[in-house]
Amino acid sequence: MNTQTDRAERGIATAIEILQAGGIVALPTETVYGLAGEALSSQACTAIFEAKDRPLSDPLIVHLPSLEWLPRLTSPSPLALALAEKFWPGPLTMVLPRNSCVPDIVTAGQGTVAVRMSAHPAFRSVVEGFGKPLAAPSANRFGRISPTAAEHVMSELGGRIPFILDGGPCRHGIESTIVHVLDDRLQILRQGPVTEEQLREFAPVFHGPAGVAAPGGLKSHYAPRTPLVIADRPMPRGPCEGLLAWSNAPEGFAVVERLSTSGDLREAAANLYGAMRRLDEAGLDLIVAEAIPQNGIGAAIMERLQKAAAEK
Repeated sequence: MNTQTDRAERGIATAIEILQAGGIVALPTETVYGLAGEALSSQACTAIFEAKDRPLSDPLIVHLPSLEWLPRLTSPSPLALALAEKFWPGPLTMVLPRNSCVPDIVTAGQGTVAVRMSAHPAFRSVVEGFGKPLAAPSANRFGRISPTAAEHVMSELGGRIPFILDGGPCRHGIESTIVHVLDDRLQILRQGPVTEEQLREFAPVFHGPAGVAAPGGLKSHYAPRTPLVIADRPMPRGPCEGLLAWSNAPEGFAVVERLSTSGDLREAAANLYGAMRRLDEAGLDLIVAEAIPQNGIGAAIMERLQKAAAEK
């Protein structure tokens, strides 16, 4: 066995051991790093809220070990089962009617629960080895930039949690798409890697006021400490301002972070939070974010930027 494989297996075993003892651990997913604890344990979920400084009004996403857990936690409709067959494991979260075994703290006291199955191999090894569902919101302080690498988790939660499983950079780089599954249509509560165009193949899709609270649903979220504004056509600014660029960057900014050099929206999504974090750590007075084309996953990127720019 090579050293890297041995180290990964030891890390997975350590994470499972901590979870079995009722603790919480940071785990990689294909979207962002999550802070995981047993979803059916109110005590473990309370520890997640405390480590993140997360308000109890913000529900958690429950990650399932296998599809067999879906009817144990929820009452899935034929539409929900079709979506699970197509997109799981993967970056789609479904909001469905909850069953009584799901603790109130997970759902913020609602009659629904948000569920998904991660496709990341390390996360899958942990949740399958643990054998029970894991609640796993992003592994950062509440409202801050989501972590897409283990070092981001350390900067956010170092000293607050016992273990971080390093699975390398996250593939998608933004959080999962969240849909409220109704009888014959889908309500998008948060845009993400699974796009509106893909969902329309299964049912009519709409946006609008949510009848349920969803993770990441607050107006201000995913935000740097440095003020951020969005500009359609960024012009040269002052010497203490940075640019989060999509197109060819104008001169005059102190720091420039390019989301993609080839105009690839999925590359931009994967780079978004890391680039935003580097600008936030550069000692700037302002971050100017260039608007992104809102087709495909571009709509999800713009949703994150708008929340990052919203007044606290």
